[in-house]
Amino acid sequence: MKPTRFIDSVNCAIEGILHTARTQKHMRRHFLAALFLLPLALVLRITEVEFILLSISVSFVLFAELMNTAVEVVVDMITPDYHPMAKIAKDVAAGAVLVAAIGAAVMGYLVLSKYIFPIYKEALGVVGNPSEMGTLVSLLAVVIVVVILKSIGGKGSPLEGGLPSGHAAVGFSIATVVTLSTQDPLISLLTIALAVMVSHSRLLLHIHSTREVVLGALTGVGVTLFILLLFRYYH
Repeated sequence: MKPTRFIDSVNCAIEGILHTARTQKHMRRHFLAALFLLPLALVLRITEVEFILLSISVSFVLFAELMNTAVEVVVDMITPDYHPMAKIAKDVAAGAVLVAAIGAAVMGYLVLSKYIFPIYKEALGVVGNPSEMGTLVSLLAVVIVVVILKSIGGKGSPLEGGLPSGHAAVGFSIATVVTLSTQDPLISLLTIALAVMVSHSRLLLHIHSTREVVLGALTGVGVTLFILLLFRYYH
């Protein structure tokens, strides 16, 4: 029955939000991102206009996810079996969420980058620019550590499977070297994004588990930073 009182309408709306958060993992991730982003904006002391723009972007993503969930429920209610038109409806609804998320990401970058990038660049300057020798040694060290860990684990081959992921380790090692060499936050984010894409491909191909990929990334970053800091200390 349609609620007749305003408070009942609000309760129904809240129940819909809770249902979406309870059943949709992407909604929970959006809420976590908002929970991190909005306090960060306050800490960085962004302007009121910038905060309004971020709030609108976050709200739009949550709205799109709610509508996507509503479309999925209605489609499943009408036709629980597979139907090409049902697939199109769900894909279009999911596309709306993707467009909203991309827009929010662009807005977040434009608003927050001028506050975060100077801090990030200053942090990169603490480590300094890696030397050519340090770069080569760090990459070789990452490969050697990966081989040793794979041999200890006894699973997979040097190029496929096993703990940790060699592709993730090398990818994040290169991203770390490029980040420190350029001292440019934007280039750093782009190279890290490439490393994430390489790592994610190992998951999509079912070659590695999430644990193996994460450990590979941590190995690549940790060994590279250790070698580069060691070179800087002794040179």
